[in-house]
Formats: sequence, C-alpha cells, structure tokens
Amino acid sequence: MSVDPNRPSAARIYDHYLGGRHNFAVDRAVAARALALIPDLPRIARANRAFLHRAVRYAASRGVLQFLDVGSGIPTEGNVHEIVPSAKVVYVDVDPTAVVHARQILAGNPSTAVIQADLHDAEQILGDPQVKALLDFTRPVCLLLVAMLHFVPDTPELRAALRTFRDALVPGSLIVLSHATGAVGDLADLYTRAGTPMVLRDRAELAGLLEGWDLVEPGVVHGPAWRPDEPVTEPESYATLAAVAVRP
Repeated sequence: MSVDPNRPSAARIYDHYLGGRHNFAVDRAVAARALALIPDLPRIARANRAFLHRAVRYAASRGVLQFLDVGSGIPTEGNVHEIVPSAKVVYVDVDPTAVVHARQILAGNPSTAVIQADLHDAEQILGDPQVKALLDFTRPVCLLLVAMLHFVPDTPELRAALRTFRDALVPGSLIVLSHATGAVGDLADLYTRAGTPMVLRDRAELAGLLEGWDLVEPGVVHGPAWRPDEPVTEPESYATLAAVAVRP
C-alpha cells in the first residue's frame, strides 16, 4: 500500500482541521491556504463530527448497531466504534494513508474492520470477506457517507453504486450523509487545484442522492440543525448540509 507524502490528501487535510497528527507538510500547506479563505473550517469540521455523533446515537436508539462507514478518513478521537462501543463497524476508505493509520489504531479490536476501496466499487465492498464476516446483512445496517460525497462527481457510476448499497440493505437500515454546500465555493476551487476535486450540492441535489430512501425528520438541513443537543444559532454559517434516511 503506497502513501505519497508529496500529494495532498483530503483525509489528511481534514485530520489537520480536527487537530490530528496524521498529516504531512503538503496537507498542512493546503490547509493553511484553505484557512486563509475560510478561517472557520476547524469549527465546521468539529460541527460535522458532532453531527456524526448524533446520527450514530440516533441509529443505535433504533436498534441499529452495525455500521458501514464509507469514506471514513483517518479515525480520530470520537469515531463510530467509540460513540457506540457495542457496535460492529467497518471503515472503508480509498486513501492508503487513512487505511494504514486506521489499521494501526484499531489493531486487535474484533468489532471493527478496515478495508481499502472506492465508493464506486460497491459490490467489491459488500462482498469483501472482512465485511461479510463482521456485518449481518439480514439485519439493518447504517451506511455512513459523512463529508465524502462532495469529493464525488454526480455520474451514472455514483448513482449505480448508491443503488447497489441501498438494494443490499434490508428495511430499517439507515443512510447518513453530510455534504459541503454553497458558501465554500472558493474552497472547492482550491481543493480542485490541489488535485482533490470538490463538488458542491444544494438541498435538492443532496436529496436527489437519496432516491429509494425515506428522509428522517427534519430532512435535509444544515448540519448543526439536525436534531441538535442544544439550540444552534445561524446553522447556515457552517456551510454543510446533513440528512439521515431510512430504507423502507
């Protein structure tokens, strides 16, 4: 598994926003330029992580204790297996750095697995021996696509992969999405120039990726406004959208 320290990685840049240590100088250089454009990025990243916590707790409250986290990035403090210790979790990422660090961090944890794969390779992910050994697809599973679809263009291949995941999950399963939107256009340009193309979507476009799922209230909203633990002012300032939906 090859890790290129001279090419920026979205997972490592995000790790830097969260105060992590699993990043290289090239990632910190891109992050510095991004922070010059949007100084609130660490706050936005922490709010996105808080949404993940709420969504995972919501899934557990429905009795869903199996998670397939695609585009999981580098496991930092407060990841899925820590939010719900009784859960079984498969972390999936295409970035070799994220996979290497995840395997180091989770070594010896029998309730987790880590595989390297691309979201588009849904059949490969679902058929992976580690995935099949850990997750029981005759019972509900929560599919997590948190802060990753904005790195995936809207193509027939994406739609096909999302349908494959949906069709593999039984009724009562959940999907959790968060996505950059609107106000970070300059950031999208920066990421694209750095070799990590970024695609912004609005509410309607994000809802369109949930074909075949039933949105959970309050629907597609700004991340901090999704079932907040306490009142939030100006949730739109966080420049992210979020949604949870259930497989009917």
